[in-house]
Amino acid sequence: MAIGIHILGELYGVNRQTLSRVEHLEPLLLKILRDHDFKILASSFHQFHPFGVTGFVLLAESHVSVHTWPEEAYIALDIFSCSSEEQALRAFEAICKELAPVEVDRKIIDRGVSWRSLGVFSSPSYETVSGACGTS
Repeated sequence: MAIGIHILGELYGVNRQTLSRVEHLEPLLLKILRDHDFKILASSFHQFHPFGVTGFVLLAESHVSVHTWPEEAYIALDIFSCSSEEQALRAFEAICKELAPVEVDRKIIDRGVSWRSLGVFSSPSYETVSGACGTS
């Protein structure tokens, strides 16, 4: 049994303006995390010049991190939660819905599981979906 879920998301084709500025991205992420009942302990976001954002939200449940490349319309998004797997997946889907990417690559890792002890020697699955989190 896993002790946590780690969602690694690569979102392509996202609105460049949203990805460019802290004042656009930070409130969006914090609202979604609050709406999905995560307990936010702290957050820190940095504005790159002329554009681009990196940010980290420390949660009681673990963390969320983002790094953007507006010139590529791309955001790397990580959600790690040792709470509810469904809560983390719903938050990921809500972020995708808000950012409306053209394509999403999502990798899910069950944390705290020894793959070798399960007799599994390949890495976790990696999937590519079209549309906002595969909802096209």
